[in-house]
Amino acid sequence: MKSMTGYGYSERVGEKAQLSVELKSYNNRFLEINHNINYMLAPYEIEIDKAIMAVAKRGRVDVNIRLKVLENEMVVHVDEGAVRAYALAFEQISAAASRPLDMTLADFLSQDGVLVTTREDESESYRPLLFEALEGALVQLKESKAREGEATKADLLRLGKIIAEGQATLGEHADELETLLKNQLEQRFEEMLGDKGWDESRILQEIGVLLVRYSIHEEIKRLGAHLKEYFSLLESDEPVGKRLDFLCQEMNREINTIGSKSQIVALNMEVVRMKDGLENIREQVRNIE
Repeated sequence: MKSMTGYGYSERVGEKAQLSVELKSYNNRFLEINHNINYMLAPYEIEIDKAIMAVAKRGRVDVNIRLKVLENEMVVHVDEGAVRAYALAFEQISAAASRPLDMTLADFLSQDGVLVTTREDESESYRPLLFEALEGALVQLKESKAREGEATKADLLRLGKIIAEGQATLGEHADELETLLKNQLEQRFEEMLGDKGWDESRILQEIGVLLVRYSIHEEIKRLGAHLKEYFSLLESDEPVGKRLDFLCQEMNREINTIGSKSQIVALNMEVVRMKDGLENIREQVRNIE
């Protein structure tokens, strides 16, 4: 089991550059990858995302990649065409003004386009540093998600036992609930009919219908099946967050139904305890892949 929250950081230093990768993962319904990277590394976004998807199936992952160039291979050259164009323009200005212009080199150097600088920092040269740092950060992220996942799993096991204990207690009182309901109905009929006499078979038939309506045996049985699936999913190595969330909804439905039928204080208290445990489970499940 893996958590959706995690952190990873790695840094690499080469001869010409220093590069760091920071990965932060948060809860999210689907996988969402956000990039904050140097423009020189933009061509590698798709490869970066593929590497992240091998580690994270759900969650929001913020990718921060910082690049510090230690040695620039800068080349400066003179645009001779621009120099000639400026010289011609100066001559035309002098002729138009009927005044001589005493031009200096500084006048040419101050014009745009005379000196052109280029860098030979091609993105391919940073590829080895980038993916070495990314691999290191992904290892940390995976380990972080696994640690969080194991802690969450332990808590989910504890909370699941609360639901299981409650289900066992409900099963012990299910027959008692039916007996109580039957006695209450018989007493009520006697109070209403008094000495007028009543058809016992008819009354028992009505009682049977009500017992079927208010019996909690089926709900307890379905809740037991859900719990079995719940504990099985906790041991799975696959992403189970969505399935556990759905399972919690089903268990909540059964527990609510039992609560609406129960007329025994002990059962009502157990239902409250189970609902509290289930709510805590649902909060924890939102953090699981």
